[in-house]
Amino acid sequence: MKRRSLPVAAALTATAALLLTACGGGDDKSTANDKIAGADQASALPKESASPSGAPAEDKPDGVDVSLPKDIDLVFDWDKPKDKNEAAAMDDAANYIRAIYQGVDKGTTKSAAVAAYASGDGLKYANTQIDAYIEGGWTVTGTRRHYDATTRSAANGKSVEVAFCSDSTKFYGREIRTRKVLTTDPSITDFSYFKIIMVKHPTGTDLWQASNVYVEEKAAKCQ
Repeated sequence: MKRRSLPVAAALTATAALLLTACGGGDDKSTANDKIAGADQASALPKESASPSGAPAEDKPDGVDVSLPKDIDLVFDWDKPKDKNEAAAMDDAANYIRAIYQGVDKGTTKSAAVAAYASGDGLKYANTQIDAYIEGGWTVTGTRRHYDATTRSAANGKSVEVAFCSDSTKFYGREIRTRKVLTTDPSITDFSYFKIIMVKHPTGTDLWQASNVYVEEKAAKCQ
């Protein structure tokens, strides 16, 4: 069995449904003037950053370590938008994904990275994903590509919807105890479509946090 990317367990169906409702049901017909769900949610910055890991400076945006081991390669194959806020929100949406998999790798939800880049339902979602891997005794390995990204700003300038595809055909679960890599043949189940609502942190400089997440599994439009 291949443990793929988010979500990782059937038990998360209720959470996924809740997030789908919060984000407007994943309707792609929405306009730039629509209200973006989760715009008013934000959490405090962590009091302490993660322990130094020797990661290069580019792995520590906002002073928070989001580095990953060499066998976990998250590729963000997209161009940044010209709008400064949308570009910053897109960067931190990527950092949110990195934070989740850093938590999976380290086997904990109690990290500065998750606390920095998630709030509200985005924090609940991250913790649920990490906990599912911990309970199953898994981590991940391989390369996951993120692409076809788009951004959409709320009228108040305080929230941005970052949407993108992910390809997990070369991204696998790995049993921690045995180190066995769980692989399957590539299929439509390897493709997902994400919508992450990023909200500007009220006191952090250029820091954006994921406040809501919607994931469409088996996304044919991402193939």
